[in-house]
Amino acid sequence: MSEARGLSSHLGGHLRENGMLMALVAIVLFFVVVVRVFEDVDFLSAQNITNLFLQNSYVIIMALGMLLVIVAGHIDLSVGSVVGFVGAVAAVLTVNLDWPVWAVVPACLFVGLLIGAAQGYWVAYWRIPSFIVTLAGMLVFRGLTLWLLAGQNIGPFPKTFQSLSTGFVPDVFGVDKPNVTAIALVCLCALAIVILGWQARKRDAAFGIEPEPMVVFVIRNAVVSAALIFVGYKLATFRGLPNVVIILTALTVLYAFFTENMTTGRRIYALGGNEKAAKLSGIKTERLVFLTFCNMGVLAALAGMIVAARLNSSTPKAGAGFELDVIAAVFIGGASMSGGVGKILGAVVGALIMGVMNNGMSIMGIGIDYQQVIKGLVLLSAVIFDVYNKSK
Repeated sequence: MSEARGLSSHLGGHLRENGMLMALVAIVLFFVVVVRVFEDVDFLSAQNITNLFLQNSYVIIMALGMLLVIVAGHIDLSVGSVVGFVGAVAAVLTVNLDWPVWAVVPACLFVGLLIGAAQGYWVAYWRIPSFIVTLAGMLVFRGLTLWLLAGQNIGPFPKTFQSLSTGFVPDVFGVDKPNVTAIALVCLCALAIVILGWQARKRDAAFGIEPEPMVVFVIRNAVVSAALIFVGYKLATFRGLPNVVIILTALTVLYAFFTENMTTGRRIYALGGNEKAAKLSGIKTERLVFLTFCNMGVLAALAGMIVAARLNSSTPKAGAGFELDVIAAVFIGGASMSGGVGKILGAVVGALIMGVMNNGMSIMGIGIDYQQVIKGLVLLSAVIFDVYNKSK
């Protein structure tokens, strides 16, 4: 009886966190059935899974940075315009000026860093609301993109630059299909997730923190591991792991470690939870806010290069509306409007939910007008759910 009460208490206390993972599984199963019945299409085919990652990689990448900005109690509306601007910079450097890719990538990341620093400076040290600063940035960098491209598309990019988005990890074992390297890497990732989760349980117990019930731990890790191995096998039967998947995995692990195990990461949560208390405890809140915007600028620049590489050209309209998908993904993934709450894995799950919905509705032939309505209602529902949980 006590175990049942403990399980019920844990699920109730982690309703948003567990609910988003269950929602992702439910949405995938829904589209698997509906797309098969009405369109006679395999939603979980290797090609469609690959397209899902290629089409939504920019959302996941920017959601990692946007989560930290929102956790710190701010917002960044300029990321879509920064994506378009950095893509234009990459096109000018690569196509017009014939720079090598090894020089273009760090140069574009540095441009993103400067943009984030410029915006973060006004927000952190001049206390200008981030909504106003980044709204101005959205207009400024959209205009600079149009000026830099002179209203024209610039492309195509060389193959080496395109490989940022459309390249695949070769099979080091020399097997054509399935790609053994892809299967091995995914199995190692699944094993690492289980080991890290088990170590976290032991660490909680050592500090006197009651760990989650064993049944929840086993079921969640079994579902995540099975999903990873299934996706890995599907990708291995097609072209292997896309380069963007390796980038996404590395960034997710890095940011999860930063937010959960490093002092600076925990201080960002303290800042968002109560800025005055954080400042009185000795935390340099202005510097943390400044760094979160610098980080967001770098990730937006990386996303801009990936988008440009996938399109194989830089266009004046690139990145339009991206900020809405990114912000929606973070809120759907469990971040709080008031700051101080949110997890990296939640942001990734939220981005995947948005990606699966976009992909599934496109396959079903649902118009962009109805897609926008549905995504807006999903976002509103997630925010209402957050407010309801807080009121209880």
